[in-house]
Amino acid sequence: MSPRVKPSKTKSRSSEVVVPDKLYFRIGEVARLCRLPAYVLRFWETEFSQLKPVKSSTGQRMYRKRDVESVLRIKKLLYEDGFTIAGARVQLREEIKSDRSQSALPFPVQSSRNAAYIRQELQQILHILSARR
Repeated sequence: MSPRVKPSKTKSRSSEVVVPDKLYFRIGEVARLCRLPAYVLRFWETEFSQLKPVKSSTGQRMYRKRDVESVLRIKKLLYEDGFTIAGARVQLREEIKSDRSQSALPFPVQSSRNAAYIRQELQQILHILSARR
């Protein structure tokens, strides 16, 4: 029988990374920050639609802060959580869906009263404007 491997109890490296507050990062900076080779980042761009660095006029990849955060999330899913690329892709899509549904604001309870008030105010403005002619 083969020995069992115990899961590591150390903190994940991707959660230790502090992303500097900059507008753009070059691929080498992202590779160093995320402790990944640049070729892995280029490959992940083809596999994950969330990674879309803009290209400068010279063709240099320029990652935004949210791209770097996506790289760290993908790294965690693949290297720490054991997802396959396809599984990580599905997981990211599900997270985006749940973020969108949670961020939607509910309609206020008194919306019909507010709408009536706004309509009345607009009618008064229209009356004032039409009287000036």
